[in-house]
Amino acid sequence: MTPVQARATIPSPLVGEQDADDAYLHFPSDFLWGAATSAYQIEGAAQEGGRTPSIWDTFARIPGRVHHGDTGDIAVNHFHRFREDVALMKELGLKAYRFSLSWPRIQPTGRGPAVERGLDFYRQLVDELLGAGIMPVATLYHWDLPQELEDAGGWPVRGTAERFGEYAGLAAAALGDRVRYWTTLNEPWCAAFLGYGSGVHAPGRTDPAAALRAAHHLNLAHGRGVAAVRAAVPQAELSISLNLHQVRALTDSAEDADAARRIDAVGNRIFLGPILHGRYDQDLQADTAHLVDWDGLVHPADLTATSAPLDQLGVNYYAPTLVSGGGGNAGADGHGNSRFSPWPGAERVDFHQPPGELTAMRWSIDPTGLSDLLARVHAEAPELPVFITENGIACEDYPNPEGEVRDPERIAYVQQHLAAVHHAIDAGVPVRGYFLWSLLDNFEWAYGYAKRFGLVYVDFATQQRTPKSSARWYAETIRRGAVAPSSVPA
Repeated sequence: MTPVQARATIPSPLVGEQDADDAYLHFPSDFLWGAATSAYQIEGAAQEGGRTPSIWDTFARIPGRVHHGDTGDIAVNHFHRFREDVALMKELGLKAYRFSLSWPRIQPTGRGPAVERGLDFYRQLVDELLGAGIMPVATLYHWDLPQELEDAGGWPVRGTAERFGEYAGLAAAALGDRVRYWTTLNEPWCAAFLGYGSGVHAPGRTDPAAALRAAHHLNLAHGRGVAAVRAAVPQAELSISLNLHQVRALTDSAEDADAARRIDAVGNRIFLGPILHGRYDQDLQADTAHLVDWDGLVHPADLTATSAPLDQLGVNYYAPTLVSGGGGNAGADGHGNSRFSPWPGAERVDFHQPPGELTAMRWSIDPTGLSDLLARVHAEAPELPVFITENGIACEDYPNPEGEVRDPERIAYVQQHLAAVHHAIDAGVPVRGYFLWSLLDNFEWAYGYAKRFGLVYVDFATQQRTPKSSARWYAETIRRGAVAPSSVPA
């Protein structure tokens, strides 16, 4: 029996589940229901088809960097099992699938022509999606910088942004006849400040000045990518996915308010400013002037490039951020507990665990943070449509003796956050879609395979896929186009 035959199927809706439909929170009929993944976390086939190492291949091999010494060499073998995975998406009733392209699979050195074998994988994946009636949503960069570009300086050097623009043009030219929705970057905050500040992500550098330079060059790369995709695919719809921080002060003291301001500056406005408004705010520059020369870093035409018009904005949200001032415990940062801070200019800010339930990542569960964040984004860009491009929860998932994986905590989490999205829509925020993180259990960066976010349970030894109870619930939610307004029973 093959793994495809062995895995559990997603049951049809039970009789009677239509009752009390009017009590549900209904989403617009054209709301885009989806799930998301990223290349290094699921593809595997790390040495196949001309692919060369990314910074995550290198980082994962440094002892002590990734839990249990795990790597993405095999991951969940999506490279070879994508047809099975698309069949799962079709069973779920997904309307869209957000995936990322592997830069070193398409352009192994980060320079020069594309490798057709790499592009062919994505052509086949997209064709499979379209054949299943699923909208492909392609992300150009989800943290897997070609190692050769890191060896040349990585994101702290300007040339990397220029190389990204060239890569974006190659990818769009090859796939633009099939792909309408394009995202330039996923969570550039993590790439810059966890990769070059705290060092808990690849490439593992701990230089606050380099992190700030990386942030600007990621913004510039976004601008170059927008221009390149629009040139290749005039009908494309462009976005960027930002993991914006819903920052809250511990008290109403002036000290705590200033702590929240500092974190908002380097966590949110360092991207929202140049992308939406063509500027870096003066307080951000003042907070970090001891680290970088902003006049020298930002060239005259850069902010015109970074603020190229977008068709929508992607928002990734998991938990709010609670801060106070005057401390300086740089380890309590909520992002890997490195002794190096990922918050340049805000090193004396303390981070606190909000009260209430926690996920397996020890992140707080607070859907009000999502509705508040959406209101903030809408206030800054009232006409810009928004997609929730990541939202989900890690749980302690395991099969029961019958082989079922029951995850009521995930159902409750997603239901509550969808209700928050609905609240934002009612308040006038143009939220157009929701991508649950993640479709599959996968390689969870520095946590290796220890944390499970998937709708589908993966036995990493056998690669067998088993839809969890949340997969059945999400399939019914998509079919109904609505969620219950109150908590979901276990």
